[in-house]
Amino acid sequence: MKRINLIIILIATSLYAQKFEGLALTPPMGWNSWNKFGCEINEEIIKKMADAMVESGMKDAGYQYIIIDDCWQGERDSLGFIQPDPQRFPSGIKALADYIHSKGLKFGIYSCAGWKTCGGRPGSRGYEFQDAKKYAEWGVDYLKYDWCYTEGLNAEGAYLTMRNALYAAGRPIVFSICEWGNNKPWEWGKNIGHLWRTTGDITNCFDCIVDHGTWKSWGVMQILDMQKGLRAYAGPDHWNDPDMLEVGNGMSVNEDRAHFSMWCMLAAPLIAGNDLSNMSKETIEILTNKEVIDINQDSLGIQGFKYFEKDSIEIWFKPLKKDNWAVCFLNRSKKTHEIKFSWKEHEVIDSIFNKEANFKKTVFNIRDLWKKKNIGTTKDDFVAVIPSHDVILLRLSPIKQH
Repeated sequence: MKRINLIIILIATSLYAQKFEGLALTPPMGWNSWNKFGCEINEEIIKKMADAMVESGMKDAGYQYIIIDDCWQGERDSLGFIQPDPQRFPSGIKALADYIHSKGLKFGIYSCAGWKTCGGRPGSRGYEFQDAKKYAEWGVDYLKYDWCYTEGLNAEGAYLTMRNALYAAGRPIVFSICEWGNNKPWEWGKNIGHLWRTTGDITNCFDCIVDHGTWKSWGVMQILDMQKGLRAYAGPDHWNDPDMLEVGNGMSVNEDRAHFSMWCMLAAPLIAGNDLSNMSKETIEILTNKEVIDINQDSLGIQGFKYFEKDSIEIWFKPLKKDNWAVCFLNRSKKTHEIKFSWKEHEVIDSIFNKEANFKKTVFNIRDLWKKKNIGTTKDDFVAVIPSHDVILLRLSPIKQH
């Protein structure tokens, strides 16, 4: 009888379940353990990162989530409930979540739709409702849900099951779909998750491919190119996710600045992946530039688009609220380039979101967001020099006509 009642409850939950709305009206901002630490994590490292997020100014800049990635799991107990690795997390996950919440931050965790996680720990397949219940009890605010060991599973169905489980558990949790873009989650993810990965894993390289044999890691420019055609699917509470940030993980300052700028132009989640307790001054300046972050967090939630490309120079535009625009000049080459852009010769039209920048009719003030200064108006041609693997990021604000 108990089993029949449970089945009825699960069916009823499936009929009325939905994702928790309004949890990610702007792209989520936080930190994840994987890019820097991989499986070598423990509760002291995670607490140290939470401390550093506050002390470095990242929390004040808008970062909220501290997310444990793979390898936190131990075994399941006799009832099937997942337990943390007792050596790595001896105090338990709830105590860690409580610590992070005490810092005014939010807590994220990781699991996988398959039998095992990518790191070989117990996955959630067949245990979705039990795992979601446990996450709610622990005080989890964000779930990254991976796609390893998923033989025979339908991706949309698997993520729908976990969405329903999270809803049944009753605690609002941001749901990050991480199936690498293989099954076009942008076509079905809007009502299931708050963000979905569009590609395989990023690596800390500006322009390269790392071949692991059965899979590849992608450089920043490779992932940028993979976003073509996806912007129509993204917006408030449903974001394209080109993977986590590699800022501070070994690229040059120019490359880190370009990487961060392009993720802001893409309205991508800003999930740092470096050692927050050991950052250079330049890394902190990049990750906490509030004017650049404002481009990412703009309430319209419109993803930017490539307007022009020639000789390794790309020009990207992103519509912003109050008829503002972000403009990013990207130099993908290994050489310094001089650019000249005559605003009045261009009419920028975003046909997908019905936005237009007509520089013949409207004059805009120009602010350089990395130099943090105003540099003129669109009455004059824009002339500048862009170093190798770097950007110039501008905000255009219309001047009121009298």
